[in-house]
Amino acid sequence: MFSSLAHPWTAGESLGEHLERRGVSRRDFLEFCGGLCAVLGLGKAAGVRMAEALQAVKRPSVVWIQLQECTGCVESVIRTAEPTIGNLVLDTISLDFSHTLMAAAGHQAEEALQTAMAENMGQYLLIVTGSVPLNDGGVYLTIAGRTARTILEEAAAGAAAVIAVGACAHWGSVQAARPNPTGAVGVSDIIKDKPVLNIAGCPPIGDVVTATVAHYLMFGRLPATDGDGRPLFAYGARIHDQCPRRANFDAGQFVEQFDDDNARKAWCLYHVGCKGPATFSPCPIFQWNGGTDWPIGAGHPCIGCTERNFWDTMSPFYDRLPDVGGFGIEQNVDLIGAALAAGATAGVATHAVMTAMHQRKLRRELPVMDAPGAGNVPPSTTPSGKE
Repeated sequence: MFSSLAHPWTAGESLGEHLERRGVSRRDFLEFCGGLCAVLGLGKAAGVRMAEALQAVKRPSVVWIQLQECTGCVESVIRTAEPTIGNLVLDTISLDFSHTLMAAAGHQAEEALQTAMAENMGQYLLIVTGSVPLNDGGVYLTIAGRTARTILEEAAAGAAAVIAVGACAHWGSVQAARPNPTGAVGVSDIIKDKPVLNIAGCPPIGDVVTATVAHYLMFGRLPATDGDGRPLFAYGARIHDQCPRRANFDAGQFVEQFDDDNARKAWCLYHVGCKGPATFSPCPIFQWNGGTDWPIGAGHPCIGCTERNFWDTMSPFYDRLPDVGGFGIEQNVDLIGAALAAGATAGVATHAVMTAMHQRKLRRELPVMDAPGAGNVPPSTTPSGKE
């Protein structure tokens, strides 16, 4: 990740001016903004508007605190291909404070946190990774003699909005799994008076963080969310419905054990525990490691890490979920064939009835004619005119 100390901002400098000074071309910046707009579901045409909005930004402040967690979410956000404008934007406009990435420690770190909050009161964006332990007075995590809850409440008090990054900040993650000895909870369980957006996952995809921050800077608000506080642009569809192996699921083609012939054919991983049918995540679209791959693409089933309480509800991870409805042609061909045959029979019968009714209707509408030889109607004749 770029160091803001190596590329300091000048007084009154906008983001556009800063990026230009650092050698980022307008074409590259427009391409980056177009990609973000596509991620956000705005369409690439909105890229120009996003670029104009971001270029005018005067270094918005982001305070990033880390609580009870493993730092995997931080690693996910910064472990993208270097150098990227995404990293550049996140670094140069976001990091006034970060427990993990900053050089300062001890009293200097605490002073930096207090300064960042005081100078940007009511305007900074607060990013939180890690859960909040509540049991035993919160003794399971203290920083500078203060509990995680105290630190969170203090930081959120002056924030404009809060982004909870990762499963730990979302709902507590592995620390909150049964029996949850530390009493771990997510950010939204503590902060009730500020908008809190959850970027779910263990860890989440870094591009979702980038896009969320860009959305906030462009529109001045957090993106629309689902019922669990996750941004809809990223978590609005199930992995199952976006998976390139969905056709195999529908055809009843499954991997039965790892490294069998079906695995080599890249068939569906549902029978070896894939939780894709119950998981909402952008993994198939965004992918990982610079968009090169993702767990199912690498042959490993989804474990459902973007879902609340997944450590308890999705485990054992290699056991299959209860039966998930699908077409399953190859497994249910007799049943489907019988249903189609019954449908065909019913269709033939219906067609016959409707045809008979139509013919009767036509007959009723024909003019009434006397029988041959009656009245003035001549009897039928042969072509020669003879009877």
